[in-house]
Amino acid sequence: MTVLGTAGHVDHGKSTLVRALTGTDPDTLAAERERGLTIDLGFAVAQLPSGRRVHLVDVPGHVRFLKNMLAGAGAVSGVIFVVDAVEGPMAQSREHLMLLELLGVEHGLVVITKADAVDDERLDDATLEVLEFLEGSPLADADPIAIDSLSGRGLATLRTEMDRLVDRVGTAAMTGRARLWVDRAFSAPGAGTVVAGTLSGAPLAVGDLVALAPGGRSARIRDLHSDHAPVQRAEPGNRYALALSGVPRDLVGRGVAVVGPEDWSPTTMVDATVTVLPSLDHSLSRRGAHVLHLGSGEWPVKVRVLGGEALEPGEEGYLRIHLPQPLPLAPGDRYVLRESGRGETQGGGTILEVAPQRRAALADPSADPERVIADRGWVRAEEFRRLTGVARPADVGDWLVDPGVRHRAETELEARTHAAGALGLALAELDDRDRALAEVLADRGERLALRDGRLVLPGVDLHHPWLDEIAQAGFDPPPPTGIETAALRSWVADGRVVKVGDAWWAATAVAEAARRVTAALGDRPDGITVAEVRDALDSSRKPTLAVLGLFDANGITRRRGDLRVAGPRLAAVADGEPLDAR
Repeated sequence: MTVLGTAGHVDHGKSTLVRALTGTDPDTLAAERERGLTIDLGFAVAQLPSGRRVHLVDVPGHVRFLKNMLAGAGAVSGVIFVVDAVEGPMAQSREHLMLLELLGVEHGLVVITKADAVDDERLDDATLEVLEFLEGSPLADADPIAIDSLSGRGLATLRTEMDRLVDRVGTAAMTGRARLWVDRAFSAPGAGTVVAGTLSGAPLAVGDLVALAPGGRSARIRDLHSDHAPVQRAEPGNRYALALSGVPRDLVGRGVAVVGPEDWSPTTMVDATVTVLPSLDHSLSRRGAHVLHLGSGEWPVKVRVLGGEALEPGEEGYLRIHLPQPLPLAPGDRYVLRESGRGETQGGGTILEVAPQRRAALADPSADPERVIADRGWVRAEEFRRLTGVARPADVGDWLVDPGVRHRAETELEARTHAAGALGLALAELDDRDRALAEVLADRGERLALRDGRLVLPGVDLHHPWLDEIAQAGFDPPPPTGIETAALRSWVADGRVVKVGDAWWAATAVAEAARRVTAALGDRPDGITVAEVRDALDSSRKPTLAVLGLFDANGITRRRGDLRVAGPRLAAVADGEPLDAR
């Protein structure tokens, strides 16, 4: 299940929206319910119109609980950004939007809540305020959805858009290294120590040996749960609860990572890019009580600007970051840097190099391109440029792909296409990376082919037994029960199937109908009635009217009063000319 998070100003209705979407109150603490204020992260699961389910992480909006917001936002694939119709964008709206951008959250929906509390004029004004507020942000193209969580207004539309958001987000990247940042930890009777979070990188399974970082302690997964149900295997991109054996509860908490024991080399030092916020009223330097927010955790750190003493507001540069404990970090990890003394966000960026070998004074502030690609598997060419400073043309869509990862992805895509049978895979149902890879492979024409929006094996005919059934049925074909709309569109496009009224006919049946109408008109050149066409087709009135409507619309027949006469295309269609009836 995809993980989506909420974001927005305090008291703008994030938790109420989650409750309306899921039936679950994300505010579980007694203090939250007493004060009507979200303090910590809340979790729920929503059912979407497609039948899919998504995890929702509800974050607090109050500035005092910003560290909890960051602990939840770091693991989401997309966001539902909430703005109150009465107040419009507020201070924490702006800060949450800025933090999402620093964390690399690119996909999201924008919701205007409490729509029933304002009149239409105010709702229009609020929408304009939100659109102006979002300009220049990753959510600038989002169309705000007006909802009211109490009355239910707009919730159906929101659920539909959440389905589309899940499609845009796609599947989680497989880097080959499992990592789960813990955002919840508790003890459960019969299960012992339980941790929860979003898995990334690679699968985990019941019985696997894992390591905890920081600390390095080993544990074994005794049980896995997702959406309150036991599972045997955990897949990247989803939230899970892991029951761990061999580790006391007091050794595990928020900010600990569960990782594959041989996959990571935790480090206390990284080099990273940084963008200093333009709104900061002072420069960024080694002075200050700096706090690093990454994954679900926060750590006091020491920083040093590489290549200078300080960075001014709005500047981009590089930092060497010294951590108090060894952490399992990787190139490409996103972080936010705050200053605890002033209670302000200073900026954020991306980890470039883990455990750099050069002294800070001699550091070369750029990533090894091949290492960045190898560690991430897939990286967008634009992100690659930002990470390395090197412009390199993409090799799969707008992606750069590690050769080994690409070979495995090609093999898997070919296997999925083969397993899908004659109909193949609908290109629209693939995520961005698989779709780009499919187009590259199809252009090469060796292993896969694209036909009418579907990915098929070369030489495979998109045939189905139903095609034979409608060909044999003539003018009274069976309905396309269980057949995908994409397949119907494909058969229409290649001229094998024609939409006749609300039925689907074989193209041969349409041609046969044209021939019979031609024969009937031979005896009655001045025109024939519907009843005479029905008799010529040896059919009933409904299909007769449907095919005559099709013929009239396509110039095969022409209507004169109650009669039909030959149209300019009658002879050609009777001879088998394809009919565009989509």
